[in-house]
Amino acid sequence: MSPRILFWVPALLRLALVFVVALVAGFFGGKVWGIVALSFSLLLLVGVQLYYLYLLSVWLDKPDSSRLPDGWGAWTEIFSRLYRLRRDDEKNQSELHEWLTRFRQAMTLLPDGVVIMDDVLFLEWCNPVAEQHLGLNMDSDKGMRVTNLIRSPEFMDYVILARYDKPLTITHRDRKLIVHIIKFENRRQILVTHDVTENERIDRMRRDFIANASHELRTPLTVINGFLEIASMQPDLDKATRTAHLKLMTEQGYRMQGLVEDMLTLTRLESVDFPVRPEHINMSFLLGQILSETEALSVGEHQLSLVNDGPDVMGSSDELRSAFGNLASNAVRYTPSGGKIEISWRDTENGPRFCVKDNGIGIGSEHLQRLTERFYRVDKSRSRETKGTGLGLAIVKHVALRHKAQLLIESTPGEGSQFSLQFSPALIAK
Repeated sequence: MSPRILFWVPALLRLALVFVVALVAGFFGGKVWGIVALSFSLLLLVGVQLYYLYLLSVWLDKPDSSRLPDGWGAWTEIFSRLYRLRRDDEKNQSELHEWLTRFRQAMTLLPDGVVIMDDVLFLEWCNPVAEQHLGLNMDSDKGMRVTNLIRSPEFMDYVILARYDKPLTITHRDRKLIVHIIKFENRRQILVTHDVTENERIDRMRRDFIANASHELRTPLTVINGFLEIASMQPDLDKATRTAHLKLMTEQGYRMQGLVEDMLTLTRLESVDFPVRPEHINMSFLLGQILSETEALSVGEHQLSLVNDGPDVMGSSDELRSAFGNLASNAVRYTPSGGKIEISWRDTENGPRFCVKDNGIGIGSEHLQRLTERFYRVDKSRSRETKGTGLGLAIVKHVALRHKAQLLIESTPGEGSQFSLQFSPALIAK
């Protein structure tokens, strides 16, 4: 039998019962009592319906499957159906909330900014990366027009002209961003932002590196080619002149060799194909080598001292020797004759620390942040006099990174400098 017919059967039976009661009352009590019984039964039946309608109205104000009242008669079936519908709706809402939570978590973990807007660019939601890129605040900016929040003429033109087929590159809040608006659904749009600031910085560093390396190599090559040209054009040069030319050519050749070796060292340090292979390093032996090399470079023009109160460590002996040697040789190059240079290896509360301290010419504070850049020179003319390659501190920085150490620089013009490598206690050899 049809569910609709089953639904009406109890109601018809109750109406039939009302008329039966009225007929019985009229049969035994007369016509008046029959009418009274019929009226009372109908009023009672209507009152029950109104009561359940009231309960339904109260429940509809705050629909909750656990608060749905019990029914009587046809209301039993009505409330039963409402209960099933409400439970299905609550289940769907729970699943939708779970998917929405997952979606937002996924959007939060994305490296790119994501902004969800309606068809007229009012902000509905954005992830934390978009807040950083565009200066938005989800709590205070929700419901506001995005074009009022992103003050960029290029972005305004992009939106007004609706050139969404191609991404837009803008500079906003000291960041270089690639912005792209994607339409989805009928009344929704997604704004995606990708930060290329770091990529631009790396590209600029690569271009600068190539330009600087070419410049540094050009000078010794020019000298060598010039002397070779003179020798070929004037084969009868006297012995003294030829000896002087050969000496300068040899010096420039060594300069080129040092530059190429430093560039190769940097390339190896930056490569993921050459991870650090820790070995037990005898620091007393290594520091002795550093001191000997520094004395040879100084040729007795500086007062050198060595303090060794630190432990042996685990790391790459060749890399640490390169880093320590670069710091010591820099101190020799930039400390006038008669100056003092102290090389120390101490065990501190924060771990072992290698330090080179001098009382040389010092460095201005405006240069300290850029000292580890490749080929960066505080005084270009003096750097050439000292025959540095301009890559020493860049090598030191990368060795420090590979050994999870920190490069610390302190310097005062006219008073001297202190370069330190602070290592973690975890590197101490057991």
